[in-house]
Amino acid sequence: MSSDTAPSQDPRGHGHGHGHDHAVGDPCAEPARDLWSVDEHLADILATVRPLDPIELQLLDAQGCVLVEDVTVPVALPPFDNSSMDGYAVRVADVAGATEEHPAVLTVIGDVAAGADGLPEVGPGQAARIMTGAPLPPGAEAVVPVEWTDGGAGEGAATGMRAASGAPEGAAGEVRVHRAAEAGAHVRRAGSDVRAGELALAAGTVLGPPQLGLLAAIGRGTVTVRPRPRVVVLSTGSELVQPGEELGPGRIHDSNSFALAAAARDAGALAYRVGAVADEAESLRAAIEDQLIRADLVVTTGGVSVGAYDVVKEALTADGRVDFRKLAMQPGKPQGFGTVGDEQIPLLALPGNPVSSYVSFELFVRPAIRALMGLEDLHRPVVRATLKADAPLSSPSGRRQYLRGTYDPESGTVTPVGGAGSHLIAALAHADCLLVVPEDRDTAAPGDELDVVLLG
Repeated sequence: MSSDTAPSQDPRGHGHGHGHDHAVGDPCAEPARDLWSVDEHLADILATVRPLDPIELQLLDAQGCVLVEDVTVPVALPPFDNSSMDGYAVRVADVAGATEEHPAVLTVIGDVAAGADGLPEVGPGQAARIMTGAPLPPGAEAVVPVEWTDGGAGEGAATGMRAASGAPEGAAGEVRVHRAAEAGAHVRRAGSDVRAGELALAAGTVLGPPQLGLLAAIGRGTVTVRPRPRVVVLSTGSELVQPGEELGPGRIHDSNSFALAAAARDAGALAYRVGAVADEAESLRAAIEDQLIRADLVVTTGGVSVGAYDVVKEALTADGRVDFRKLAMQPGKPQGFGTVGDEQIPLLALPGNPVSSYVSFELFVRPAIRALMGLEDLHRPVVRATLKADAPLSSPSGRRQYLRGTYDPESGTVTPVGGAGSHLIAALAHADCLLVVPEDRDTAAPGDELDVVLLG
């Protein structure tokens, strides 16, 4: 879901509590430092972000949300014995020994459709025609599929016999059964899926289509969940032009807001993309204020470095609740984090270079979104892989470097894609992982083992 810069409304029509218990960036809280580690910055974010307050939603509105309650089964599923085939409900003894040459000939006493009540009772020598999902009538012990029978081909010839035998009105004549059936054949027993009182879904489950189907099957019309976080993404920069519009001198298309909004959706959020905001502090403050009505998290990209037009830093440092810091990482050294608005909505300010912003999202914003959802597993999977490269990779000493790569799970190898430049978005589009060169190394040679963050 996306939006342009029209005045914002919360489409869900409700607010969420955040439980943010402190503002960050208070200059009295701690002395300034030269560099923060990746882990320290992430820990600061996760110490501030709290899971959203639970709400009750209709089932389809709860898709993608996290369940906050254990759901038990009120009534067994299925609630009654029913047929798994179209065929005939029979007694086992009546079809014992039936073959093609010597079929069992049974009187058909009626039809049983799905949802039927007032079921006929199947006595000796009798059968009831039954549809898939229909309740097994009393007296019947098994269902023989219609393919095992002549399909009641002798019905016309048996009309007079029905009247003579006293068969009920509506009986359909005779059916010849060519195969025997054991007790319970083609019958779905009551409670064979889940029994009453059993745990259907545990708290913490993300509700996808199968989970919503189960909730509907056991009769739940609503469910209590933590809602999907609403994430507002703003790009900053007077040079940015919307895709589809003509580029003028010195202009580039805004790609970051699209990549980050898509990444937020991929992480489980409802994402609202705001068109690029010009390099003017008051405009940015007004744009952010306008979006807070529909934001559980605000993400900006650009304007966080030390340039003369780093508008995000200028706009958000005035109240002291957003801290801008340098991290011992590449790409993504300049980062900002804090809270904005009366409800102290968390805000993450990411660098403007495309690769820097995306890597920063994966490391910091994605875990924050999943924390808002109330999930325990916040991070992308990390595996060890052997570096496959033509030459050693260099890395800045004292910084954790994240390089784009492709991972081969069969060979356990990872191959770099593109260079280390933070503007190389084409290489990022062909990568499925991030190679991690730790802070204590300034090189990685072919054959070395590295941590790999899987993005797929």
